[in-house]
Amino acid sequence: MEALTEKSEKTLVHDEQRTLDEPPLTILQPARGWQLINVRELWQFRDLLYFLTWRDVKIRYKQTALGAAWALLQPALMMVVFTVFFGRLAEVDSGGIDYPLFVYAGLLPWSFFATAIANGGNSVVGSERLITKIYFPRLAIPFAAVGAAIVDFCVAFSLLIMLMFVNGVVPTWGFLMVPVIFLFILLAAVGMGTLLAAFNVAYRDFRYVIPFMIQLWMFATPSIYMDLEKLPDEKFNSGLVQTLLALNPMTELIAAFRDAVLGHAIPWDMLAYAAPMCLVIFLVGCFYYRKVEDTFADVI
Repeated sequence: MEALTEKSEKTLVHDEQRTLDEPPLTILQPARGWQLINVRELWQFRDLLYFLTWRDVKIRYKQTALGAAWALLQPALMMVVFTVFFGRLAEVDSGGIDYPLFVYAGLLPWSFFATAIANGGNSVVGSERLITKIYFPRLAIPFAAVGAAIVDFCVAFSLLIMLMFVNGVVPTWGFLMVPVIFLFILLAAVGMGTLLAAFNVAYRDFRYVIPFMIQLWMFATPSIYMDLEKLPDEKFNSGLVQTLLALNPMTELIAAFRDAVLGHAIPWDMLAYAAPMCLVIFLVGCFYYRKVEDTFADVI
């Protein structure tokens, strides 16, 4: 009888210990309607976000002869093309700044923005096996794709520093605004890339629309290749053109980025107008993505 009682006590202690060692129970339920961004969950999966970003960086330059040097060559080659056609042939006024430096200071943030929304827009479709196998915050996929574009931006930024040194441009206090302006560009890129990723799952036509949209958007952003203060009044002062320019936040952000880098007066009024638009794009993209993310595994 005593042996039986001792055995029962040992079993009870063992069951209690096993209960203490078990991980907490997590119940997954499908969301309904519009959902907020779960920042806490994203923070819990921050290691996954890091490895997804690093995966995208390695896949981007896997089995390439030049490797990460392509992050530097792509904007550099675009700078050469723009310099020949706009700087030499069209003789676009750059406000007294050497045109290669002028156009590269505009192409650098645009290249990041274009790469980020292209990567983000195709990220979910490219992660089909991952989405259908395990649970994790789905926002991590487009966020990681944009994170890989940040790595390219940091590499390409070194060429901008070299061009500034060659042209004798000394950074001023306005250079401290570069991270702030880049943050707004990042918000717009994340929002647009996330929105396109959700659209691309439901409508595969967007894989063909995205490259065309990026090219059209680039030429609709004149601050990349010319000084906005030098725009011909008779061609760009019409109400329609001004409205289209105002609806494009990248016009103001790229001009502000260049001014901050080159030590010019930052257009605070333009920046104050573009910043809320970037926040709206970010929220709309993330909210819509959260609304439809539970259907990805079935549709993809």
